[in-house]
Amino acid sequence: MSKVSEEIIYRGRILDLALEKHLLPDRKERAFEVVQHPGGAAALPILDDGRVLLIRQFRPAAGDYIYEVPAGRLEIGEDPAGCIERELIEEVGYRPHQLEPLGYVFSSVGFCNERIHLFIARDLELAELALEPDEFIEPLSISLDEALDMVATGTICDAKTQIILMRYALWQENETA
Repeated sequence: MSKVSEEIIYRGRILDLALEKHLLPDRKERAFEVVQHPGGAAALPILDDGRVLLIRQFRPAAGDYIYEVPAGRLEIGEDPAGCIERELIEEVGYRPHQLEPLGYVFSSVGFCNERIHLFIARDLELAELALEPDEFIEPLSISLDEALDMVATGTICDAKTQIILMRYALWQENETA
């Protein structure tokens, strides 16, 4: 299963849209529209008292505020850890001194190649908040149980946030077992 050809049909600031032809397992070629994205990183900040730090951010695509973990797009040549360090300072005003990887997820693998690298951020040091002009973010510090309740009730509808909270909860269970 390999890419045979690619034609970029739209170039944007944060993504491109390509018409790709792939050789499939049945040895036939098929065309797919693929959103090409450089990838991103997301982190669940853990405060010294064990509470987790989420954000409530206005997302134009959803037309509303969404509860989520801090996250950002990878810049050209940037590694995921560097990306999330930058985003934590920008979005919540904390510099992490410890990042623990929790793997990655594809945001919407049916049509997009975006891979989001997940981290737990600990040993946080206050830093100067540096929101972008188009970012509207409110921090929320709550217990892990409260965050999981927000997932269960549908209050947290962001997939990367649901996954990182569940992976962290499972990781914590394994640590204490």
